[in-house]
Amino acid sequence: QFQLVESGGGLVQPGGSLRLSCAASWSPFAIGWFRQAPGKERDGVACISDDDHTVYDDAVKGRFTISRDNAKNTIYLHINNLEPEDTAVYYCAANTQFTVVNGCPLFGEGYDYWTRGTQVTVSS
Repeated sequence: QFQLVESGGGLVQPGGSLRLSCAASWSPFAIGWFRQAPGKERDGVACISDDDHTVYDDAVKGRFTISRDNAKNTIYLHINNLEPEDTAVYYCAANTQFTVVNGCPLFGEGYDYWTRGTQVTVSS
């Protein structure tokens, strides 16, 4: 049974940094990070394929970095220079069904396993 375990999150001051972790039972075709702010739709922010192609939403380029530790089957989302607008529930998702050539999907329908989400609050 494939499993995803997410960790990280919490209260961070504006301008601070945070790292979210997503540990998988085994390496899927892709891992994506999504977030949902209060009253808004869930948006994809970053993803990484099994051959290390990465895709970022334009809104987070330059501040968000997705990386992997293959030995631990863990994907990280590093967030720098946090802004109040980054406040949201962050979800990790895995695509275990299909591969995307030279990329990964940044839409929810591209993933079949999801974590429950972790709250990130950016406030002074």
